[in-house]
Amino acid sequence: MADHYEVLGVARDASTDEIKKAYRRLARQLHPDVNPGAEASERFKEVTHAYDVLSDPRQREQYDRGGQGGMGGQNFGGFGDIFETFFGGGGQSRGPRSRSERGQDALIRVEVDLQEVVFGTHRDLEVDTAIRCETCNGSCCQPGTSPVTCDICHGSGSIQRAVRSLLGNVMTSSPCGTCRGYGTIIATPCVTCQGQGRVRARRTVPVDIPSGVDTGLRLQMPGSGEAGPAGGANGDLYLEIKVRNHDVFSRNGDDLLCTLEVSMTDAILGTTAHVKALDGDVEVELKPGLQAGEVITVKDRGITKLRGSGRGDLRVGVQVLTPTKLSGRERDLIEQFAKSHKHADPQLSHFQQGLFARLRDRFLG
Repeated sequence: MADHYEVLGVARDASTDEIKKAYRRLARQLHPDVNPGAEASERFKEVTHAYDVLSDPRQREQYDRGGQGGMGGQNFGGFGDIFETFFGGGGQSRGPRSRSERGQDALIRVEVDLQEVVFGTHRDLEVDTAIRCETCNGSCCQPGTSPVTCDICHGSGSIQRAVRSLLGNVMTSSPCGTCRGYGTIIATPCVTCQGQGRVRARRTVPVDIPSGVDTGLRLQMPGSGEAGPAGGANGDLYLEIKVRNHDVFSRNGDDLLCTLEVSMTDAILGTTAHVKALDGDVEVELKPGLQAGEVITVKDRGITKLRGSGRGDLRVGVQVLTPTKLSGRERDLIEQFAKSHKHADPQLSHFQQGLFARLRDRFLG
């Protein structure tokens, strides 16, 4: 095999710019559009391959380390390179690599209302992503054409060459610079996807969001991510959930929490309150003598559980409202009640953080 430096007509210590200038000069002379002869075509392929190797610093370093210049001036990297020659990239080729690759995963953040969390909801999400090209169906080629075998590596995806080493002549293998290791060349790329096998587009993804989700939860939708290059499999789509705050209800796990304002007379005499829950009205029985800070539990009116079956509870915290403005008649009645209902004078009790702290402790307790 001809030496790459000799093919380009440059010295072994030529700079990157000198290599590039030499390649451009030869390419203008040998390009098939200018020189259609078979000999010029073969020469053009050799020049292109030589440039691909020498213009890549890593490939050039590997080539120089075991080039055709013999042992003089060569710099072997030690036993690691020798073992790599025998057991790594040397010897038999591992075959061409596939153009087809799995697409990337995608992450979308979805906001849902607390009411939607109770029973779950459905969304049709509009996403900008990569989809398989409909023109070439992921083949990367213009319809009616197909990839052609690389005539430099003959479809192997790699170039083998003999290298003189301390142990004698050995065969090394490096990716073909012409086909980039694929073994084939897309001679006529699809004009729609520019030979990628996929295009950017907006598509609709139907999503069923289950009940019981909470902020920060991620749902995985296998195969709903970006399409891979050259007809590769789709990646996965991940949905990161954010539950919007509600003006009335909050949640603790699968339980719904709310505060019910009760008049002083209803707290004393008792009554039935109608609470507008997230999934319809709920009757809450207020027993006579109800105290501020009490929590009334309504079974199975919370959030449907994400895993398992059943629902959480609705927990209603009571806040007793004391009237601040009384008419003369109302004040007289209250005073009469106070005289007839003797109770202890105001006194210190255990320290309390206030009504909401008491509600919180009873909610979570």
